[in-house]
Amino acid sequence: MTLATNERYVVDRKGKPVSVLLDIRAYRKMLEELEELAAIRAYDAAKASGDKSIPFEKAIAEIERARK
Repeated sequence: MTLATNERYVVDRKGKPVSVLLDIRAYRKMLEELEELAAIRAYDAAKASGDKSIPFEKAIAEIERARK
């Protein structure tokens, strides 16, 4: 997916870009896309690990037992 942006740059005294200003909607959309990408990467890593999956309820119970 292409993200259309109208970014503006903040430059230093030499004209080198040091920051970018984004429309808040573009920024929020970028954050959503990054969160989705992180979820995809976590899923891919979990699948590649070869670990045996367990039911969600069992995982929560194990986490709660470990906290005590």
